[in-house]
Amino acid sequence: MNPVLQTIFDRIKAAETIMLFRHIRIDGDCVGATKGLQEIIRRTWPEKSVYLVDDEHSDYLSFLGADDAPVSDEAYANALGIVIDVGNRERISNQKYALCQEIIKIDHHIERDPYGHINWVEDWRSSACEMIAAFYEAFQDRLVLSKRAAECLYTGMVTDSGRFMYEGVTGDTMRLAGLILDSGVDTETLYSHLYLRTFDELKFKAAIYENMQLTPGGVAWIHVDMDMQKRFGLTFETACTSISSLSDIKGVLCWLAFIDTPEGEIRVRLRSRFASINTIAEKYHGGGHACASGATVYSADEMQALIADADEHIRDYKATHEGWL
Repeated sequence: MNPVLQTIFDRIKAAETIMLFRHIRIDGDCVGATKGLQEIIRRTWPEKSVYLVDDEHSDYLSFLGADDAPVSDEAYANALGIVIDVGNRERISNQKYALCQEIIKIDHHIERDPYGHINWVEDWRSSACEMIAAFYEAFQDRLVLSKRAAECLYTGMVTDSGRFMYEGVTGDTMRLAGLILDSGVDTETLYSHLYLRTFDELKFKAAIYENMQLTPGGVAWIHVDMDMQKRFGLTFETACTSISSLSDIKGVLCWLAFIDTPEGEIRVRLRSRFASINTIAEKYHGGGHACASGATVYSADEMQALIADADEHIRDYKATHEGWL
C-alpha cells in the first residue's frame, strides 16, 4: 500500500472538522469524488463535521444531492482541507481552502502544482473517483461505504472514463468499479440520469453533425456560438456535451468543441485518441490530461490558431506513428 494513504487516513481520523474542495466548472468526477468521500467520512465518523461548500451548480448532476450551506471562516481555520481532482490551486472553486490548517491534495492530473501539505497524485488513474475507491479499498475494514457514496463514486468513474472507454482504464479500474457496484448501485437509474436526453437536445446533436468541420490533417471541430445556444435553449453545460458527438469519426484523432460564453470568452474542450494534446491546451490558457484537456481562447483568430496547431500536431503524429485508426 502507498504509505501516503495511511497518512491521509490518519489525518482524517484525527480531524474534528474537514472541508472538501473541487475544481471550477464542475463535472461528474469532481462532484462524485467530493460527495463520495464526504459520505464515507460521515458514515464512518458521525461525530465529525464534514463540509462541502461550492457556489457552482449542475442540473445534470443534481441527482447526487445539494452541497452544504456556507460556513464561517473560523470553521475553515480549524479544519483539515481535502482538495480533490484539481491540478493547480487557481482552479479550486472555493478559494477559502487556503484558510485550512492543513491541505491534502488528491488528484489524477499531471503534476504541475504540489500545493498540498500532503500530495497524493496518480496521473495514470482514469478518475479521481477511482482514487477514492482505492482509498476505500485500502481501509475497507475501517470505513463505511453506503449505497449513496457508491453511487457518487461510480458516477465519476463512469463519466471521466467515457464509460470505461478512454485511455487510462486498467484492470484495477474495473476491479475497483466492481467493488463499488457491490455496494448496491442502481445502474439503470444512474445511467438514466446521466444519458437520457430531451427532444431538443437531440435536435442540437443533429445540428452538431450538420455544422461540424474537418481539417485536412484529421481534426474535427464545432463552434457552438451564442446564436446556436439560444436557438436550442442550451445551458453552458449542455453546450459542452457537443464534444462527445465528435468522438467516433474514423481517421480523426483529435476533436475540439468551442463554446461561446456571455463574458466573451470561448471555452475549448479538447479530446484525442492515441495522440496527446495537453501541450496544445497549455499553450491556450489551459491544460489537463494527455487525451482530455480544456483551454480558453479570446477571439476568432485565436480559435483558428488553436485549430491550426492541432491539425499540425495530428499530421505529425500520423506521419511518425502506425496503428492509429
